[in-house]
Amino acid sequence: MTPSPHHPRAALLQDSNFRWMVSGTALTLLGDQFTLIALPWLVLQMTGDTLVLGTVLALMSVPRALFILIGGALVDRHSPKQVLMRTKYANLALLGLLSGLVLAGELTLWMVYALSLAIGLATAFSIPAGTAMLPHVVPRTQLQAANGISMGIRQLTMFLGPLLAGLLIALFGDGSRADGTGAGAMANATGIGIAFGLDALSFGVSAWTLSKVRLLAAVPAPSGRTEGSTASTPPAAPDKASPAVLASVAQGLAHFWRDRELRTCFLYWSAVAILIMGPLHIAMPVLASSLPHLGAAAFGTLVGAHGAGTLAGMVASGMLPRLRWGSLGMTLLAFDATIGLLFMPMGVIGALWQGVALMLAIGLLGGFMQVRIFTWIQQRVPPALIGRAMALFMFIFMGLAPISAAVTGWVMKGITLAQLFAACGGALVAVAALAFLLTPLRQVNDAPGTVPR
Repeated sequence: MTPSPHHPRAALLQDSNFRWMVSGTALTLLGDQFTLIALPWLVLQMTGDTLVLGTVLALMSVPRALFILIGGALVDRHSPKQVLMRTKYANLALLGLLSGLVLAGELTLWMVYALSLAIGLATAFSIPAGTAMLPHVVPRTQLQAANGISMGIRQLTMFLGPLLAGLLIALFGDGSRADGTGAGAMANATGIGIAFGLDALSFGVSAWTLSKVRLLAAVPAPSGRTEGSTASTPPAAPDKASPAVLASVAQGLAHFWRDRELRTCFLYWSAVAILIMGPLHIAMPVLASSLPHLGAAAFGTLVGAHGAGTLAGMVASGMLPRLRWGSLGMTLLAFDATIGLLFMPMGVIGALWQGVALMLAIGLLGGFMQVRIFTWIQQRVPPALIGRAMALFMFIFMGLAPISAAVTGWVMKGITLAQLFAACGGALVAVAALAFLLTPLRQVNDAPGTVPR
């Protein structure tokens, strides 16, 4: 099917190849939200210790951080579909095992450590493969519309998933002890086990949908197909003259470093991941557990509110494609400074609705920028480097942020939750101000006429 340029989103949704990919991605993303809620809650109920929670997140993030750039290079050298398929089978096995151990009541802390390490290693390859798939499935002329649909679905799962996961865990058993200490031997944790099981099931079903996806042919085929036609066979193996994997990683990093605007953006996003995204991994479950009589349901509600705000921001961005405060970079800095201000009072809220309101606003501002920034990177980077560019981008938010979370777990031994939120929010405001004064980030811009509508 040749997508109509007049109705790109409608044409994409009529493309069965795109639908197979998006449906599988949606299932995986929805399942991931169940683990996102269940894992930190499980650790807190087992130990009640933020340092242990930080250690678990570090065990997931360290192998992901170490290998995600290698995963991006492998994706560029081989088929992203092949890499992604193998990681889905690995996650199916790991999460299925974790679910079975929780339901059987046989899970111990060392098992949580080992499985977290293995899951982190698998995601080091699944993240760059998944983010690099889209340019191999739809023509480049449809990339902006496809990004809008894919990221919209992602945010929908980030809204619904945490709410469903929190409700499931609260209804079927969240592992809370009767004495309310949240430490030591857990009580009924059936809800947590089911949550991991549903995530494992999502990987199994999405592996089947991925098998239906046909990649675009990279070069004209002998039968007369031109670039943009579909092919059921994977791309040809790389030429023997292509650089080794580690050299390929270095080549990609050197290219990104030479691009002044791209280098500035990557460094700035690293600061955001360390100051905001990392602490959120620890602070949000601890905040939810401090709200009386709500527990896991409150955790899911707060995370879901952020997802709902992000989805609304993406919709607003599509409806107002030319809305900017000066350049794209200026708008990004202004929004991030506002997010920092909203983040600061999170530690002193006394009711769930206050946290929901703040998370909705934070998500709204962040979501407004996401599709545009993601597409800006894909269009700025040469096609041969897309896998490595997406790997570096995801390394920042999926590698650095959890490492920051691990450090946060240790820091919270000496400071209060209110102090953590205030310090992180103030730091983000300061970083945005320094980036405005000292870097070319405020000059970064896209072309308003090419923004998706």
